[in-house]
Amino acid sequence: MINTLLIGGKGTIGSGLRTYLPQLNSEYQITSADLPGAPDKAASGASTDFIELDASQDDAALREALEGRDLVVYLARKDPLSEMNAMTDLVFKAAMDVCPDALMIGSSSVHATDAAYWPFINEPYATIATRGFEKVDPWPEPLSALLEPCPVSDYGLEKSYVEAWCKRFENNGLNAVAARWGGINTENAMTDEVAYFTVWCHQEDSARFVDACFRAAQAGTIRSGAHYYVISDNTHNIFDIETSGREIDYRPQHDAQRFYE
Repeated sequence: MINTLLIGGKGTIGSGLRTYLPQLNSEYQITSADLPGAPDKAASGASTDFIELDASQDDAALREALEGRDLVVYLARKDPLSEMNAMTDLVFKAAMDVCPDALMIGSSSVHATDAAYWPFINEPYATIATRGFEKVDPWPEPLSALLEPCPVSDYGLEKSYVEAWCKRFENNGLNAVAARWGGINTENAMTDEVAYFTVWCHQEDSARFVDACFRAAQAGTIRSGAHYYVISDNTHNIFDIETSGREIDYRPQHDAQRFYE
């Protein structure tokens, strides 16, 4: 049994993990901790073991929920930035104290590195955004998973803060990885967000990433403190998924290009 806690598991990313992780490995036993009354975005068939918990306010209940966990995925968020970072402090400190042997996966985002490409107004990203692929020669080197955060918004700053906590876990001899999630939605569909085809990630691939991280941690090969881009194997990708493939054997199976064929 892989005793798993998703903090904020009723949301978009968590609903996918609750659906697909048990399909990848039936050993995943998943509990989702969410705010009282939080809507569940998962389709039928997802894990439905829930705890009502405000991780930003109830430290005692948070610590109780963390007891005995093998894997903790921190997905919850709130506004404003100061309150979000304060909740991140509470969650990581509690996990460090209560379940130091667990693997901690903290939610970052491709937006942690927005300054490198966003909002697709500089070349070659502007041309890629308009799908003028034949005009892009050579294709840009993928944005490295080793790229340090360069946020341009409060959202990016909160994700950078999570990444800093993962580094702190590394410095304390504990295992934590930051997931730079791409564009994930509950329909696993394309949206009208600019250049979404470069950042799209199927929920199943997000679960494959978490499973790959856990398997690497169990094998003792996880690079704690790492941050990886979590997107699907998109034909017109601008992000580095080679590093996560090499280091944790992340093997996404989906491609956004299918929506254009």
